[in-house]
Amino acid sequence: MNALDAISQAKEVITVRRVYGDPYQENGITIIPAASVMGGGGGGGDTAGNGGVGFGVRARPAGAWVIKNGEAEWRPAIDLNRTILVGQLVAIVALLVARSVVKTLARARR
Repeated sequence: MNALDAISQAKEVITVRRVYGDPYQENGITIIPAASVMGGGGGGGDTAGNGGVGFGVRARPAGAWVIKNGEAEWRPAIDLNRTILVGQLVAIVALLVARSVVKTLARARR
């Protein structure tokens, strides 16, 4: 595969259809799912014609548009793993700050 073929395939992969899913209706409500899509690629070769190309795509749920009675509302997707990780980081920082405060107060009482 040469670089032009890779670029052509990349154009086919990164389209609005990868970001927005097919809308569907349920109980008079229209839902349009959405994703965050990122991609990248690269390639190289030498003067003898040896080389190669590569391309990757990453997609994560972003949320959905909910259309009810002619009004659209964005409902974000919640990444539970990221939420837990941030909570753990906040707890660690809070413990380190509390430890520093306790040590400082202990030194001040001496």
